[in-house]
Amino acid sequence: MSRRSSERWVAACFLLCAAATGGFVAAYVLDAGAQLLGLLLGGAFAMLALGLMLWSAKLLPSGTYVEQREPMPPPRGEQTAFVDTLDRGGEQTPGIVRRSLVLSGLGILAALVVPLRGLIPTGSPPPPRALRETPWRAGRRLVDRDGKPFLARDVVAGTALTVFPEGRTRADDAQAMLVRVDAADVPLLSEETRRGAVSGLLAYSKLCTHAGCPVGLYEQTSRQLVCPCHLSVFDVLDGARPSNGPAARALPQLPLAIDADGYVVAAGGFRGQVGPTFWRPA
Repeated sequence: MSRRSSERWVAACFLLCAAATGGFVAAYVLDAGAQLLGLLLGGAFAMLALGLMLWSAKLLPSGTYVEQREPMPPPRGEQTAFVDTLDRGGEQTPGIVRRSLVLSGLGILAALVVPLRGLIPTGSPPPPRALRETPWRAGRRLVDRDGKPFLARDVVAGTALTVFPEGRTRADDAQAMLVRVDAADVPLLSEETRRGAVSGLLAYSKLCTHAGCPVGLYEQTSRQLVCPCHLSVFDVLDGARPSNGPAARALPQLPLAIDADGYVVAAGGFRGQVGPTFWRPA
């Protein structure tokens, strides 16, 4: 590989590094995703490393050099020549390599500085509509993942079922836990909870209010829903208020009714914001 060709390869590596860092900044601003950000930043550092390796191997002098020198201080002419060499940058660092290296360095600096804007408090914007509203509407049947509706008489006391709004089984933010308590427990329901219940049937959002994990466990003896992620515990008889664990808010209740055909339907949307607290509107 000729010296001229080596210079071009080194410059190309540094320019690719600058392009990757520019792409990183753009992807960060556009919130393109962690995978793309990692790919661009990793590619930038890879090109920078490759360029430095080629520069060291192909353009810088190699070997051990021994030179006899006159007693210090050196002659005035030698000092002048040394300063002139520094000013010119010498032949070891061609102009195209210097410029591309500076450009890649600025790109790396921008890639490191731009994400720091995330540390500046700007207030929490309200969540998108998908997190503020769910597909539940009055009269919409409760169905399983396969779209099969539930007859009220078929829901056995002590069981807990994952349900979705009919026609929207892909809406994971709308999934709920349908629980039927024993008839003896119905008088123990709080007044507010009883208003959303029907025939001992209760439904609560399945998204934990702590971190959004699915609340998939029901402890029949204590009538409690449990989130397995961080062990938040919610009291089914008292509006799914947290009784243990890190969750600070109750699971939103889905008011229920029974239609003319005996199927369990929603009597409205969730009472409260679904999901963790940081999803709530400002």
